[in-house]
Amino acid sequence: MTEPQTPVSLDAALDFRALDDGGLSAPVPGYFSNGPSSLAPEKGFPFGGLLAALCAQSMRQGLALTAPLRTLSVQYLSAAVFGEAVAFRPRLLRGGRNVIYAAVEAEQDGRMTHHATATYGLDGAAPSVEPLHEPPPPLDHLDARATIGGPMAPHFARHVEYRFENGPNILGGNEGRPAVERTWMRMADRRPLDEVGLCYLLDALYPPAWTLSKLPSAMTTVDLRIDILTDPTPQTAPDGWAFFEFRMLDLGRGWTVDEAVAWGADGTPLALARQRRKLLPQRGA
Repeated sequence: MTEPQTPVSLDAALDFRALDDGGLSAPVPGYFSNGPSSLAPEKGFPFGGLLAALCAQSMRQGLALTAPLRTLSVQYLSAAVFGEAVAFRPRLLRGGRNVIYAAVEAEQDGRMTHHATATYGLDGAAPSVEPLHEPPPPLDHLDARATIGGPMAPHFARHVEYRFENGPNILGGNEGRPAVERTWMRMADRRPLDEVGLCYLLDALYPPAWTLSKLPSAMTTVDLRIDILTDPTPQTAPDGWAFFEFRMLDLGRGWTVDEAVAWGADGTPLALARQRRKLLPQRGA
C-alpha cells in the first residue's frame, strides 16, 4: 500500500460518499494505523479513535441531527482493513424534543467491523456540580519536546500534538507508581476542537498499562464509551488545545480497563471515556 507524502486530515477522512441504499461510505487511510510509523500501516489496524469519530459523524450527517452529541458507545467487532471503504448505515432508534437515540452499523466487504449507539440532546438550565473540575498545568510551561516520537510512535499520532506534564512514560516509565499519563493535546492541523475531535483524542494515546513494564502486553479494544459533558468552544479549547488524563483502572483476568478525562483550558470538564481492552494470547503460550 503506497501513501502520499502528506497525511490526510481528519476532516478529509470524514468526507463520506453517499451509497445507493442510503448509507455512507468512507475509506480508512493507512495514516490512521495504530501500527508503528517505522512499519507499513498494514502491520497495524485502523485506529479506534478514528472509527469512533466516523461513527459519530455518520450518524450526525446521515440522520441530519442537529442536537449535541452527549454519549457515544462503540463496540469493535472485528478489525477493519486498509484499502477498502467502510460502509456506515445509521438509523434513528427514537426521536424526541429532549433526547434522541441513534445507532450505526459499519461493515466492510459484507463483514461487520463495528457498531455504535449514540445519545443526543439539548442542554437545559439547571443547577450544576462539576466534581471533575481541575485547573490544568499551564501549556506554555511544558516542554514542546515532551511528545510521542521515534520509530515506535503509531501512525495516528502524526495527527496530534502532545505536551506532556511528566512523560511520555511508555515502556516502563510508570513502573512502581500509578499508570497515569497527563498531557495537553490538539489535532496537528490545528482544527477547532469539536465532538469528532474529542472522539479522536480520547483514544489518541498508548494504553496506560503500557507504562508499567518494558514488555507491554498486546491488547485490542473491544468497547469504548465517550460522554461529552459540554461542547468545547474557542474559549475553553483555545487553538484546539485541551488537557487530558489517561488512567488505568484495572488489569487482570485477560482484560484491562482504563479511562480518560478531557478538560478545557479553564478547567471545565469537557468529556470522559472508558475503554475495555482484551489482552491477546502471547506467542507460544
